[in-house]
Amino acid sequence: MPPRPRATMESHVRRLLKCRKCSAMEGKPVHGCVDGARIISLGQAPGIHEERFAKPFAYTAGKTLFRWFASIGIEEEEFRGKVNMSAVCRCFPGKLKGGDRKPSASEIKNCSEFLQFEIEHLQPELIIPIGKMAIDQILENAREVSEHGSSHLLNRNGRASYKLDQVIGLTFR
Repeated sequence: MPPRPRATMESHVRRLLKCRKCSAMEGKPVHGCVDGARIISLGQAPGIHEERFAKPFAYTAGKTLFRWFASIGIEEEEFRGKVNMSAVCRCFPGKLKGGDRKPSASEIKNCSEFLQFEIEHLQPELIIPIGKMAIDQILENAREVSEHGSSHLLNRNGRASYKLDQVIGLTFR
């Protein structure tokens, strides 16, 4: 049997947009895929407004994020054109008292195939995790964390367990 042709970013996006695996998620998947990007940003999940704008970080959190980038000379459209904007989960998880619902372990697992494809397809030089859930994903899958090692950042079950100031500035592989 001949080898299966490698999926394209276009076919990946079509498959992503059709996904309905998680019944508790609200709305449809959102993506910020940029074929050929050498950088991936990784957020938690889209907010309630992102589906309407059809792009990640399109509302309140995006205003803050892009204000930070603008302060170092990176404009929003330039970032969106060069960085594959990914997320741990691609659909809005819904609201809970006090904020957005945190995606469940099964929802994270269901969505992991999309992130995995983007990492394998793009072979990024840099992944920028934005927020604790994204940092957890990187840490729990890292082979190496700076020169310090990652063992002190994971609990007995291999789950991330740290304070943010313990990981800011570290390099993960």
